[in-house]
Amino acid sequence: MKKRSKRYKLIEKKKTKEKIAFDKSLDLIKDTCTSKIDESIDISIRINTKQSKGGDFNLRTVVKLPNGNGKKNKIAVLCEQEKTEEAKKLGADIAGSQDLLDKISNGKINFDRLICTPGMMSKIGKLGKILGPKGLMPNPKLGTVSNDLKKSISDIKSGLVEIKNDKDGNLALSIGRKNFSKDKLKENYKHFIEFLKKEKPENIKGEFIRNIYLTSTMGISYKIGGKI
Repeated sequence: MKKRSKRYKLIEKKKTKEKIAFDKSLDLIKDTCTSKIDESIDISIRINTKQSKGGDFNLRTVVKLPNGNGKKNKIAVLCEQEKTEEAKKLGADIAGSQDLLDKISNGKINFDRLICTPGMMSKIGKLGKILGPKGLMPNPKLGTVSNDLKKSISDIKSGLVEIKNDKDGNLALSIGRKNFSKDKLKENYKHFIEFLKKEKPENIKGEFIRNIYLTSTMGISYKIGGKI
């Protein structure tokens, strides 16, 4: 018989299948964030994607959390050769031109987000099969294709995150880390939910947000009910 740790047994006692208020779930999650790693606090949401016409709705956009989510993204910038030094001074971890294209082509991808100047988009197109499946293909709608490198880099570093639902309407987002205060986590959560409500298309009938779960990296998932 597998022996369970004291931490596991303690967390097990705090499980519940009932819907609970956000504040209560946050208290429980804070109590169970006892691992040595810097756990993230994550929300998982299922949205209604069934439209009255035009097929299923797919959400892919970016949202800027007021307090960020605590994740440190390694940012790469693909730009013209004469702009690489400027990109590094603005905070890019990696900046390159043809040399960066060659590295990506060879599968050397050691970054979390990729920003591209419009002038380099024609050269990166052939790498879509490499970058696309990893969610790294630059996109103007997501703020990752721009000549304003200062703004693009700053936005990502200060909490701009991409959200995208899967085929079943599920999407996930980290709203902070375990060392965030309750007020900061609550502010991020409320901001995201209000943002999501505004993304509802007019031709989707009924509730747009079907369910919400809150969890930590190593903890229990709680189903959220009621108002914030």
